[in-house]
Amino acid sequence: MHMLPLFISGAEIAFIMFILVMVFGADKIPDIARGLGKGMKAIRNASNDIKSEIQKSAEKQGIDTDFTKDVRGEIDKVKEDIEEISGSVRRKH
Repeated sequence: MHMLPLFISGAEIAFIMFILVMVFGADKIPDIARGLGKGMKAIRNASNDIKSEIQKSAEKQGIDTDFTKDVRGEIDKVKEDIEEISGSVRRKH
């Protein structure tokens, strides 16, 4: 059985969707989802930029870059978590 994030049941998701439709209207929900997707992409791009700047700075200073592997691993874990969350929001073409 697939566990949903934050242990939310199907009935709770349906209730949240119902409230979203009532508050924002059915025509606004795709715009909201699109905005969330753009926000996730911006976070991903920012984390990649930070990672590359750390790497460049460390190499320029002659610092051993083995520690950047740990940082890269943590950033990759966060990216995977973001991908898990955003995967349900993305449209499938």
